[in-house]
Amino acid sequence: MKKSKKMIALALVSAMAASSLAACSGSSKNATEAPATSAPAQTTAKAAEETKAAEETKAPETTEAEKKEGEWEFKEATLSLLIDNNVSLDGLNAVCDLAKEKLGITIEIEYKVDDSVLKTRLASGEMTDLLVYNSGSLLDALNPAEYFIDLTNQPFIEKYDDTYKDSVTVNGVVYGVPFASTQAGAVMYYKPIYEELGLEVPHTWADFIANCEKIKEAGHTAYISSTAKKSMTQVLFLGDHYNVASANPDFVSEFEKGNAKYATDPAALKSWEKYEDVIPFLQEGHTATTYDEACDMLADGEGAHWISLTQALSNIYSLYGEEAVNKIGVFGVPGDNADDHGLTVWMPNSLYGSLNSEKKDDILRFMEFYISDEALNAYAGAILPDGPYCIKGYSLPENSYDGVKNDMQAYFDNNKTKVAMEFQTAVKGANCSTITQSLISGLTTGKDAAAEYDEDCKLQALQLGLDWK
Repeated sequence: MKKSKKMIALALVSAMAASSLAACSGSSKNATEAPATSAPAQTTAKAAEETKAAEETKAPETTEAEKKEGEWEFKEATLSLLIDNNVSLDGLNAVCDLAKEKLGITIEIEYKVDDSVLKTRLASGEMTDLLVYNSGSLLDALNPAEYFIDLTNQPFIEKYDDTYKDSVTVNGVVYGVPFASTQAGAVMYYKPIYEELGLEVPHTWADFIANCEKIKEAGHTAYISSTAKKSMTQVLFLGDHYNVASANPDFVSEFEKGNAKYATDPAALKSWEKYEDVIPFLQEGHTATTYDEACDMLADGEGAHWISLTQALSNIYSLYGEEAVNKIGVFGVPGDNADDHGLTVWMPNSLYGSLNSEKKDDILRFMEFYISDEALNAYAGAILPDGPYCIKGYSLPENSYDGVKNDMQAYFDNNKTKVAMEFQTAVKGANCSTITQSLISGLTTGKDAAAEYDEDCKLQALQLGLDWK
């Protein structure tokens, strides 16, 4: 029965992808959606002109608190927006419908095939009014001061979660608006097994392994690995970054300089050694297990833990529904300090406004509206979030997955989140997933894998022009 349901769900996903090709033109139809070296501040005349232009486009000095719900300036305008051609648009469509009604703004979609096209359009000055693009280190690499509107003095950015704000800030200037919800690299666990065995959520890695041992002794698979999906084998390493950064707050900056290494920093090395710790608890035949099969296993209770990106919750929801997805809890990859159990978060893509646009007032109106409670509710009504939003004070919808609104939200509320390393530095070895796949397959050791990854990163650093030894 479940395999049949899965085929139907996949067919529906294909149909939704086809329907999302239509432009976001303010249709009244409802939509449904399913689901990685800073330069010195410029002091040139051009930079001064850009700063002046940004100040001239500053939104009215009216805060969200002062504005009555639904009291938006209505002025008809059309804005163009560039987005990857593989991104589902249903959440955006829902907000666009509302923006058409409330603001008079129509959004026309254009599609980006690859970054070379984007960079050509930026350089030529033929950019759309709005762009959906990465947050973090990839934004930095675009030289945003030359192309995007400075949002630093806009009142609406006061609503940003600090972690998100840092991910769209370059040289002290804020550029982006969060496009969707966050997600995390975390442990998803099957709550009925925990209840059956009287287990509690572990707050240290030692306690996690102890839980795995009890689960194995009870006859259950303790740790699911979708090893056949090479990219997913990285998540244990990447999701452990909270613990690395907590143990050594300077690790990222020192790593980017080539001073800190995974093979020699104790906390960073442990991220690789954790793979060896979980090997005794893997399901039989894990090297052939795909991502979809891992989703099936967790939803069916055929395994107790799976470390993956939490977007898997939406996949499970689409296949098996609310009851199944709410049997799954979420906790951060534990470290050694029970009092500092945190969550490694992946920031959403962001909306950026073109500095060359003649419609800056309308861009800022749309951006401010996009992160209002009204618009967030519309987005969340079209697609349930895979993690909390980056907007302080926003309450997740009641029908959000329990793993998001109860488990993940608690880490945000308690300031126990850190952004994944790839949002902080562009240095990431090209062979990361190959190394982690070999490691989880027992073909290498954690120490050797860490050293191999350091060498892999060195090649990337040298390509980026960094002075690594």
